[in-house]
Amino acid sequence: MAQKNTDTGSWSPYIAGGLSGLVIIVSVLWTGQFFGASTSFVRSAGMLGKAFEPERVKQLEYFIRYLPQFDWQLMFVIGIFVGSLIAAVWSGSFKWQGVPDMWAERFGTSPVKRGIVAFIGGIIAMFGARLADGCPSGHGLSGMIQLAVSGLIAMIFFFVGGIIMTRIVYFGGKK
Repeated sequence: MAQKNTDTGSWSPYIAGGLSGLVIIVSVLWTGQFFGASTSFVRSAGMLGKAFEPERVKQLEYFIRYLPQFDWQLMFVIGIFVGSLIAAVWSGSFKWQGVPDMWAERFGTSPVKRGIVAFIGGIIAMFGARLADGCPSGHGLSGMIQLAVSGLIAMIFFFVGGIIMTRIVYFGGKK
């Protein structure tokens, strides 16, 4: 099991990263599939669409290519949620919270504002993932485990972009 940092209650990033690497290896050996999550959201949208207009979904070229079905990627995403929940409860950091503390300090406590911004961010992220034909976990993590230069480059830019956006959103205007 991952060790908890007794000072902060968080897990060691080295152990958690190592365990994530082992999960990728087991995934490839067991299923023959590398990490990826964005297609599961597309397929979920297709399953929801089938509930309301099944004939329309059958005709859409996109859902012919990506069949709206319950598959390993959806199980992966559900596993991320369940694993995160278990980790948060185990570390003692779990709490029901509509607005994260850091967001509340910078932008206020409105859950509506936070929800709107999160929804717009999700749309932008999903658009980028579909435009790139895959998500950061697919391109970055899975690419790196294959020792692909493109995977390393993708991860570098994901981190650089994340650091830049964090500085702009949370620390912009502050010294």
